[in-house]
Amino acid sequence: MSFTVSKFPSDQDGCGWYNILPAPSPPRELDSDIGADWVIVGAGFAGLSAAHRIRQQSPEDRVVVIDAQRVGWGAAGRNSGFMIDLPHNVQSDDYSGEGTRDQQEMVMNRFAIDYARSMINEFGLQEHVSDIGKINAATSHSGVSALESYSSHLNRLGEPFTKLDRDALKDITGTDYYHGGIHTPGCLLFQPAAYIRGVAEGLLPGIELYENSPVIKIETENANDTSYPSTRRTKKVVTENGSVTAKNIILTVNGHLESFGIYQKRFMHIFLYGSMTRELTASEQQTLGGHAEWGITPANPLGSTVRKMKQGRIVVRNHITYNPQRASSDAQLSTAGEKHDLAFQRRFPMLKDVEMEHRWSGHLCLSLNSVPVFGEIENGIFAACCQNGLGAVKGTLNGILIADYALGIKDEKTQSMIEDAMACKAPKKLYPEPFMSVGAKSRLWWGQIRAGRDL
Repeated sequence: MSFTVSKFPSDQDGCGWYNILPAPSPPRELDSDIGADWVIVGAGFAGLSAAHRIRQQSPEDRVVVIDAQRVGWGAAGRNSGFMIDLPHNVQSDDYSGEGTRDQQEMVMNRFAIDYARSMINEFGLQEHVSDIGKINAATSHSGVSALESYSSHLNRLGEPFTKLDRDALKDITGTDYYHGGIHTPGCLLFQPAAYIRGVAEGLLPGIELYENSPVIKIETENANDTSYPSTRRTKKVVTENGSVTAKNIILTVNGHLESFGIYQKRFMHIFLYGSMTRELTASEQQTLGGHAEWGITPANPLGSTVRKMKQGRIVVRNHITYNPQRASSDAQLSTAGEKHDLAFQRRFPMLKDVEMEHRWSGHLCLSLNSVPVFGEIENGIFAACCQNGLGAVKGTLNGILIADYALGIKDEKTQSMIEDAMACKAPKKLYPEPFMSVGAKSRLWWGQIRAGRDL
């Protein structure tokens, strides 16, 4: 059996997280035919976590990681940089879900965060990470009511949190735009592009990394030879200028799994948009006041996520589009930029001369029934994709789990999580067009209207 890729990732230029970092070394591109024990396609949260886990559990194995773009350039490096431990269902009205399931999710999320911390310490990435938690903040009475519902859910779960009134939020953020909030301590804030690039660099030379090397097809060798045992058939990952023949393949391409012809018409391709200011001057930072660094997620999931970086920049993320073609447009980015400017002006009128220096879009993938793709697609080809909008924590988790599953390791910490992932139903088929697009776009439009001042 073979898989031919129909579309490659093509993220637009402009991501602030990536652009404020020093330029990376020239990429190593796959330009020959090589062999390996493992080839991992996709160098994001899931792919690099899987590579690290294989190196940790089976250090003699030869591991190759291939990415279609530069590491940190794609969706992982365009993340908002919140590794969230608590329930965070982006398809609900207040992030919460069913109690028992939320308890299980927190255990898994915290395992992933602890694993990420171990990589941060191993690779010396502490300067790009802050252990200050996050704030869910509301800008209206309806938003405060949503926070009350969420705080009641956290109480039932036995989770600690601190309620913040308007004055407390102003002390932290410098703005009086927010009416109330909830601080939760377990979220890890990080610079996503720096984290992803740092993990990739730290894994070298223990793995082989090839960038700017989009996969064009996957072939199973000896596929038609019935005398050749299926368990010994090798797989070949083919790029424009080279190939990797491997015993095992792990696909960690999130929504681009559909581009491989797998689970077609089962993923909702969503794009979120972010803008980042230039660095604030010392005078501007003094005018703003507040803490040097903080991160806010909105009471309404379709509102604005806002971060103040310790380097003196502010990031605003809002606006959401449904793009089944798996790419965003310049017009969509322009519309998002106008919304970012308005959100910034509303929150920070004292910074009227501060401009946005970077704007970008980022691709995330949802399934209708909020489940991932996890497991063995066919003999020796594994997938950990569709993170349902929680790429940082879920990608990290599923990368670890797919590595253990593919290795056949029975680890007491991961075994029950693997069983949980394997028990998930397949992503539901999307509704037929044009109903799917009309319905999705209408729901997103109405959801953003409902977000009101949170947007």
